[in-house]
Amino acid sequence: MKEIIEKTKRELDKVVDFFTKEVSKIRTGQASPSLVEDVMVDVSGQAMSLKQLAGISCPERRQILIQPWDKSYLEPIEKALFKAQLGVTPIVDKDTVRVSLPSLTQEYRQDLIKMLNQKTEQAKQVMRKWREEAWSNIQGKAKDGTIREDEKFRGKDELQKLIDEYHAKVDQLSERKEKEIEFD
Repeated sequence: MKEIIEKTKRELDKVVDFFTKEVSKIRTGQASPSLVEDVMVDVSGQAMSLKQLAGISCPERRQILIQPWDKSYLEPIEKALFKAQLGVTPIVDKDTVRVSLPSLTQEYRQDLIKMLNQKTEQAKQVMRKWREEAWSNIQGKAKDGTIREDEKFRGKDELQKLIDEYHAKVDQLSERKEKEIEFD
């Protein structure tokens, strides 16, 4: 039974990691390299992520500075940023690309919060799926006599405690991002 709980815990860790990455991509008024680092750029017929082609930094609160490793990447990076529809206009400035983030409107903030809530619910749905799978495995072990009935219910309680703990982590990340959106 412990291996079922451990396997579930590893899967829940993956869900929280994925959720954390997804939430970091939601644009607030605060510049962050995570907003652009996974934008795919077509270089010589090969698609590569922006973070593989350039250094990305935030010299100012609302600005992202992209410094390509090679000058020939400037134009493909600019095109990729336009194509990514991030709601920003990249500006090529000598050997760099600058992206300035506009202030958020109240309507856009509401849209971002809706998107955040959807991602939060999706993460929780995946967690519930893992809980159901683990519970099914525990019940199977009880049926075939591998574990006793009282162990089955102890496993159910442990499983629920684990799910509650991970739901709290996701809620905490979500609340932090929502505050960032509302007050930025």
